[in-house]
Amino acid sequence: QVQLVESGGTLVRAGDSLRLSCAASGRTCSSYAVGWFRQAPGKEREFVSVISWRGNTAYADSMKGRFTISRDNAKNTVYLQMNSLKHEDTAVYYCAAAYLGSGTSRRNDYNYWGQGTQVTVSS
Repeated sequence: QVQLVESGGTLVRAGDSLRLSCAASGRTCSSYAVGWFRQAPGKEREFVSVISWRGNTAYADSMKGRFTISRDNAKNTVYLQMNSLKHEDTAVYYCAAAYLGSGTSRRNDYNYWGQGTQVTVSS
């Protein structure tokens, strides 16, 4: 079993950058696909990005070129670097993990979830 804790969310201005962290404990995250999802008020939780246990990455179309996912196995942490933030990026951001996951965008493929971190982008 793995526990996930997100951090780094805060209030920023449009155009700013922000890095979110997803710290894993209990098991090494190198054996897991770790995905980022987000949920804005009144909307469904949506896929943002994922890094597979092999290190392959994928992004939602609206995040390509602006967001970068990475993993530091020594720190058992996955990061989401977000650049050129827009007001519509405002949401609670969640990380999720799937053991030996190939890295999918489907929420149901992930067994473990963090509690989320709030990102607010002022326009």
